[in-house]
Amino acid sequence: MSSLLFFAATASSPGAVEQIAKTFGANWPALISNFISFLIVALVLKKFAYGPVQKLLLERRARIEEGLANAEKTKAELANAQSKAQEILNQASQLGTKMIEEARAAAAAENEKSRQQAITDAQDILAKAKVASEAELARMKVELRREVTRLVVETSAKVTANVLTPDQKQRLADDTNRQLANN
Repeated sequence: MSSLLFFAATASSPGAVEQIAKTFGANWPALISNFISFLIVALVLKKFAYGPVQKLLLERRARIEEGLANAEKTKAELANAQSKAQEILNQASQLGTKMIEEARAAAAAENEKSRQQAITDAQDILAKAKVASEAELARMKVELRREVTRLVVETSAKVTANVLTPDQKQRLADDTNRQLANN
């Protein structure tokens, strides 16, 4: 607003600017030298302060952009690594499942083999027991025949009261053995 008053005052009277300058103590040579000094200081600051600061800010901006680009790249690599890790886990899981199934199949086969071996062993034991039983039965039959023959001869001897001769006793024993063998 003061500049508006300044221009209004300038337009109304031509000597008014000089009057105002004198009132405020404006000194044209000092004003020009201050303006030149300001320009020199501004140029020096631009060259030695503003320029390096501007360069530093540009470098910082470039590093920040590079960091953001690297962060995006790292994020993409991380996502890729997680994807690969998940894929490896899936493969490991599939391999583990396959190994478990193979182990189960091998265990079932081994179980079946053991069961078949046990059946074979049991059949062998039964066959041996049957052979042993038959041998024992045959031995017992022979022993029973001897005992029956002895008892028949003894009984016959007691009944006949020593009437039989030793040849007759032998014939009687042989006849008894034949009859027992036929039965």
